[in-house]
Amino acid sequence: MSIRCTVESAFFIAWSFLETSGELGSPDTSANIILDAIEAQLKTGERRPLMLANRAIDAYRRINRLSAAREARLG
Repeated sequence: MSIRCTVESAFFIAWSFLETSGELGSPDTSANIILDAIEAQLKTGERRPLMLANRAIDAYRRINRLSAAREARLG
């Protein structure tokens, strides 16, 4: 599987999951977070689409939790 197909597959899995679960936010921001997480993993040698997607979902959730906590502190 080419890198392009791997990225597309991982992105689709992560996006679909987050959309179905109702966690997906702004499309532009969400896409950037997911793609950044996938890119970081590709640089370490990870090529399994499901692993890339799962870790991208975790990164997305972590960033959203941090943003929510920051907003709660600021009011």
